Amino acid sequence: MPNKQIHDDDYLRFRSFLERRCGIVLGENKQYLVRSRLSPLMRKHGYQKLSDVVDEVVNETCRGLVDEVVDAMTTNETLWFRDNYPFQLLTDTLLPEHKGKATPLKIWCAACSSGQEPYSVAMTITEFTRRFPGSFRGGVQILGTDISSEMLERCKEGRYDNLSLSRGLSEDRKRQFFDDVGQGVLAVKKEIRDMVSFRSLNLLDSFTMLGKFDIVFCRNVLIYFSAEMKSQILSKVSSSLVSGGSLFLGASESMAGLSDDFELVRKNSGLYYVKK
Repeated sequence: MPNKQIHDDDYLRFRSFLERRCGIVLGENKQYLVRSRLSPLMRKHGYQKLSDVVDEVVNETCRGLVDEVVDAMTTNETLWFRDNYPFQLLTDTLLPEHKGKATPLKIWCAACSSGQEPYSVAMTITEFTRRFPGSFRGGVQILGTDISSEMLERCKEGRYDNLSLSRGLSEDRKRQFFDDVGQGVLAVKKEIRDMVSFRSLNLLDSFTMLGKFDIVFCRNVLIYFSAEMKSQILSKVSSSLVSGGSLFLGASESMAGLSDDFELVRKNSGLYYVKK
């Protein structure tokens, strides 16, 4: 009978591997999370013990398995228009500031998971340009990045089932921005998909190949990193923003003690950061 237990020494080795490979810091008592994420892979590949999966991964003897494990440990379903206030701030403050821009308005959604955030940004901009035609003469470019190759393929397809669609998406937006492709699945309309591109990125790697952005969303991902890693990532995000560019963090995330590159801006609908 397969053994799904993970012993303390295996858990410590796996924690060290995950932090080294993608910066994610597991807590002291997250064995249950490792079991739940890796057990399906144990069954899929015919391992009898979870410790055998850990051995293969830590020693990196099977590249394909390593990639699947990283995917499993970094995959998080997210919401449409999560927390709402960043999208309200886009509509009320940031998009008006960029109206008339002759060069492309460039927005980056880091750690975009299954694609809801960059597509929510695209929908917000589409709603804005319908009210104010010709606002962005240079066009709009939205980039979504993630470490998970499986998630990126889902993002590119832009297909979501009823459960995913029930998380934060209004009926009106479903009608406006999705096509019914049958079997309870809706597909993001081509005009929205065409606004967004996706590519693989590990936040521990260099961002220089991405270019410069006017607005960056790096939300609900820093919580998984150590303080040192958070500072390094914020420094690289700062270098990826134009002077005066805007940064959104997660609602529960703070920049206190991590970076001096940004100024906090508070508005009625919420807060964001501006590069000094």
